[in-house]
Amino acid sequence: MNDTTGAPDAAPSFARLREWWTVHVVGQVDQAEVTERRREEGKLSEHYLFMTAMSGGIAILGLLLSSPAVVIGAMLLSPLMGPIMGLGFALAIGDWDWLKQCLRTLMIGSVMAVILCAVLVFISPIQSVTSEIAARTRPNLFDLFVALFSALAGAYAMIRGREGAIVGVAIATALMPPLAVVGFGFATWNWTVFSGALLLFVTNFITIALTAFGLARLYGFRARHSRRQSQLQSFMVIAVFLALAVPLGFALQRIAWEANAQRIVRSELRDQFDARAKLDTLELDFAAKPVGISAVVFTPVLNPGVETGLAASLADRLGEKVTLDLVQYEVGTNATAAERAQLSAARERDERAASSRSARLAARLALAAGVAETDVLIDEARRRALVRAKPLPGASLATYRALEARVAAGLDDWRIELVPPPLPLGVTIAVEDAAPDREALALIAWAALRADRAVVLTGPADAAEVAADVLRDAGAAVTVREGPAPLSAGWAQDAAQ
Repeated sequence: MNDTTGAPDAAPSFARLREWWTVHVVGQVDQAEVTERRREEGKLSEHYLFMTAMSGGIAILGLLLSSPAVVIGAMLLSPLMGPIMGLGFALAIGDWDWLKQCLRTLMIGSVMAVILCAVLVFISPIQSVTSEIAARTRPNLFDLFVALFSALAGAYAMIRGREGAIVGVAIATALMPPLAVVGFGFATWNWTVFSGALLLFVTNFITIALTAFGLARLYGFRARHSRRQSQLQSFMVIAVFLALAVPLGFALQRIAWEANAQRIVRSELRDQFDARAKLDTLELDFAAKPVGISAVVFTPVLNPGVETGLAASLADRLGEKVTLDLVQYEVGTNATAAERAQLSAARERDERAASSRSARLAARLALAAGVAETDVLIDEARRRALVRAKPLPGASLATYRALEARVAAGLDDWRIELVPPPLPLGVTIAVEDAAPDREALALIAWAALRADRAVVLTGPADAAEVAADVLRDAGAAVTVREGPAPLSAGWAQDAAQ
């Protein structure tokens, strides 16, 4: 009786499909070779530690500089995918020793990367939250799905011997950047950044490991468990996925709500004013309780007292209490006037921001030079800052040069000059194969330009002439005196005396 519902044919069809999968798919996989490769990649080795450190260092620098290209380079170098995939395969075949080895490898590499990144951030003059850092502090359900699909692609490539696809998987899952942001949060004691990035890393790592487990089981990698043990194992995997999905789903819902709130607030503000009015700025602080809304409107007709009714309307539509700070500027009676006022306000904001940057730069230079901020000369138009340093106990010319370089880090469009106090030059220049030490020459050139003094080189003629050419190319005034080795540099006035 198989001509009415077709139900009796379902079981044989499933059996044939299962037989085909076992023979033509699972049977084509060399499980021993795949397992051995995964074991090698999950080992704690010198290569793994070195590449993890390099990847972490590149990642945090890319995040601080807000450079996506540098961050992607760190993703490609990161070896963290090896032990994470190993976790999934070890779980699939029930090899607990291998599982513990992969966990140990992952933990040591992760902790090392976090500590290295934290140290780099701590000594860095740049400690602000960039857009690249902020992007990794609010994981949501989409991040879980990215990790899921990436892990499916990665595990499939490993099982089927098509590991060229792992490069794309490494970029998609981005394991190292969240760890670098964890280090940033630790170094700056920013709990929001620390916890958000840690949740993103845990989401990626658990999702990849469990997805690798599931695909490995599908391809016949399995332990000799009883039916009950296998069912319990599957239940635990699903439970972990759900445990991750719930908080990430709420996070995604919050992000969607915030995007919709932006649209609602903008629409409500425009409805309250003349069609010729221009909304200049709109800022929403969702972290504040109640939600803070700040807006500036250029309008031909002022609307006094609108704040109270508008705040109540926004609270009703958003479903949360709000505080509204609304500033109205009366402009001409046409749109062009409002646009001109808007441009003028934008220029004023830029000027205020530039003034704030100059003030911060002056404070940093004053601290480095040991002087008052009023002693720092700032030329905003020419992007130049100058300060004369006070003598610091035990400080050499190299110390002042290093202080200048630290202040100038990240200010490529500025010319920073920290003039050292009068100090003897007295630099001995090492010479190897007739080539003077470039670092020593760089220090001499810097000191000569900052102090506006001429340099005299004393030593073997050939080496002295080579060094003099390098210093002249840098803009320093140099004279040469032939003498015995070693080659040394001093101030011309001191040598004359």
